Amino acid sequence: MDYVLKTNGLCKYYRQFKAINGLTMNVPKGAIYGFVGKNGAGKTTLIRLICGLQNPTSGEFELYGVKNNDKSISKSRRRMGAVVETPSIYLDMTAQDNLKQQYRFIGLPSFDGIQELLKLVGLENAGKKKARNFSLGMKQRLGIAVALCGNPDFLVLDEPINGLDPQGIIEIRELILKLNRERQITVLISSHILDELSKLATNYGFIDNGRIVREMSAEELEGACRKCLRINVSDAGALARVLDKMGIEYKILSGSIADVYGKPNITQLTLALAEEKCEVVSVEERDESLESFYINLVGGAKHE
Repeated sequence: MDYVLKTNGLCKYYRQFKAINGLTMNVPKGAIYGFVGKNGAGKTTLIRLICGLQNPTSGEFELYGVKNNDKSISKSRRRMGAVVETPSIYLDMTAQDNLKQQYRFIGLPSFDGIQELLKLVGLENAGKKKARNFSLGMKQRLGIAVALCGNPDFLVLDEPINGLDPQGIIEIRELILKLNRERQITVLISSHILDELSKLATNYGFIDNGRIVREMSAEELEGACRKCLRINVSDAGALARVLDKMGIEYKILSGSIADVYGKPNITQLTLALAEEKCEVVSVEERDESLESFYINLVGGAKHE
């Protein structure tokens, strides 16, 4: 698999504070990578490091196979666009003038493509309106347009939906999906809003206290959070034998508890267990939310 970004034991310390502490992650090419963690977990620090705004204390990362201490890392960074913390826009300029300024800054020879960019982010009708009078969602979309100047194929967005109203969230979501599907842009999105990320992400990295506690695909996360019946019985071994005969998927959690997937006929299951001299103590329907999955994940990590 090709990776746009790889980090290996990356650390960033501020005196005694370990903002990033041995972080290892892998962002596949073509992915929408949901970088998930609570505020203060280290998401923005990691983004600042890969954008070259700060230097790591130790460890390393690679952009398109080029290591951060290689002289050619600046060329790899030209393939990146980023919105870090807040959009980098000039509030006293129009959307069009903001893009012209960015074109000048990165040394593009002409203003070709600016109208196409404005249309892409839904600001083609902003006209002479100054950015200071934009809604928060419009400012965010303009910030993304600025990041897209130079036609990058890796886009990094730091909490892009923070503070947006429902319509603004939908607009940003649709824009990110469009960039990924139509332009094949790999996207790294940091966020603590899991339910919204689940409508976008193809891959996830969960960060806590400056470390990645788990990486997984969207399919793996969906499987981990899917509906099941949690059955408490007197003998989980007997339950396993019965479920195997019935062809039902399950996961044994202890000597008496199992999660059973699908929709088994409870009456048939109870009768079959009775023949195995196994008593059903309780049956509970479970549907783990993404938030509770994350809490359990980082909660478990703290006790390892």
